[in-house]
Amino acid sequence: MSQPAATEERRSGSAGTAPLPAGRAAQSGLLAAAAGIGVAELAAGALDGAPSLVLSVGDAVIDGVPGWLERAAIAALGSSDKPVLLASIALVAAALGAGAGLLARYRFALGAVAFVLVTALGVAAGLVTADVSVLATVVAGLLGAAVGVAVLHRLLAAAAREARADDSPGTDRRGFLLLAAGAAAVAVAGGVGGWLLAGRERLDAVRAAIRLPRPARPAPAPPAGADLEIPGLTPLYVANEDFYRIDTALRVPAVDPADWRLEVTGLVDEPFSLTYDELMAMPQIEADVTLACVSNEVGGDLVGNARWQGVPLRALLERAGVQRGATQLLSRSVDGFTAGFPTVTALDLEEAMVAVGMNGEPLPAEHGFPARLVVPGLYGYVSATKWLSSIELTGWDVDGYWVPRGWAKEGPVKTQARIDVPVRGRALEAGRQPIAGVAWAPTRGIEGVEVRIDDGPWQPAVLAEQLDVDCWRQWYLPWDATPGRHVITARATDGAGERQTDERTPVAPDGASGHPVIEVDVEG
Repeated sequence: MSQPAATEERRSGSAGTAPLPAGRAAQSGLLAAAAGIGVAELAAGALDGAPSLVLSVGDAVIDGVPGWLERAAIAALGSSDKPVLLASIALVAAALGAGAGLLARYRFALGAVAFVLVTALGVAAGLVTADVSVLATVVAGLLGAAVGVAVLHRLLAAAAREARADDSPGTDRRGFLLLAAGAAAVAVAGGVGGWLLAGRERLDAVRAAIRLPRPARPAPAPPAGADLEIPGLTPLYVANEDFYRIDTALRVPAVDPADWRLEVTGLVDEPFSLTYDELMAMPQIEADVTLACVSNEVGGDLVGNARWQGVPLRALLERAGVQRGATQLLSRSVDGFTAGFPTVTALDLEEAMVAVGMNGEPLPAEHGFPARLVVPGLYGYVSATKWLSSIELTGWDVDGYWVPRGWAKEGPVKTQARIDVPVRGRALEAGRQPIAGVAWAPTRGIEGVEVRIDDGPWQPAVLAEQLDVDCWRQWYLPWDATPGRHVITARATDGAGERQTDERTPVAPDGASGHPVIEVDVEG
């Protein structure tokens, strides 16, 4: 064979004279990557101890990016940060697959090696995940790589046959398209199958069968007038499905309560462990508590109020016997996340709890099933550990997950108000209109809210009846709206007499501050 002919054969990926089109090579690589990922996800779901390689890569990204970038992502995307990250991973995987296909256009071995190397990175990310099986993780990766390489070979061969067709362009296109459809089907079936095998569907059935015990200390019924029921105003209790979610888990952990244990260890006299049934059998309390994310911008929606049920933290710590020097309660999630806050807070606050219920039902999986921490007055990054696995009493020198990433060691929730009505950017009719919102200062309560329209005086708003000092309070101000553009500002005063500051600060390192401000247009 002459040198030009040999070069042409390598270029086509198979024997022949027609060069393989770059577009077909890229498509082949992309589809092969999708099929390989689908099989790897299916294997991860089927093999005990094998993590999702895709989510492992995502977790590695979350753990590896600088703190400032994480803060910027949460500030810009809020609860959409995880879908955006997963979509970005999918786009990168597609680009890498297309690149491997282009390499294989010149020499198939190069494309195959690219597949293996990328898979190795996914396996490496999976192996650093907590409680994984090395063998199962490697097997899942090898199966995915093998399928990806095999599908790439078949697709390139079909594309080469299409390119060599002598009579008319596209004669063998059907063969390539059938193989492409098969690869896409493998990708979808593998991804869906892996999700089902991961246990979420079964977990939903297990959770639905659980009945919360009657609390030994139920929360009182909300007083009349605690919910103003103004259209557009956030309700007193946020529904579970609407409650904000910010955490580091790309896939919600599917924790079987039959296998779950809560370990209480560290600087204690008597370490112990509880099963889910044992925890549920302990005397429980109910409490209305507003939780807030430290990444919540002024006027933002990363805050919510719910009625929680669980076992008081104080009861667990008294059983364990807290030793001298145990100044911090460090909690750990099943996925390795950690958060720490002062031990004295857990001992002093009756409402601090290991929660098992939310708004009258077992915790939703997204919010920490089977158990999580709820601690009034502290931002979630130092206290609200979901999918709780252990409580360790430590010294103050041990840092939780977010502290080395640029966040403050302590995270008390700041006094804040938010304007819900009118809706920012929506035109209003002239005449009597309500200005309404919520204000919160957990553990201190809200004593007053004031509203200013344009450059006018501060006016006291009407407060809803207070439910509890640990949860937010609704407020409203009747307003005779006049035509034109108006600026509305609000500020709250808490039960300790501290007024919400107008000094604007970013969310890092210990929560945003400033007055919420909206602009509205009133039509004549």
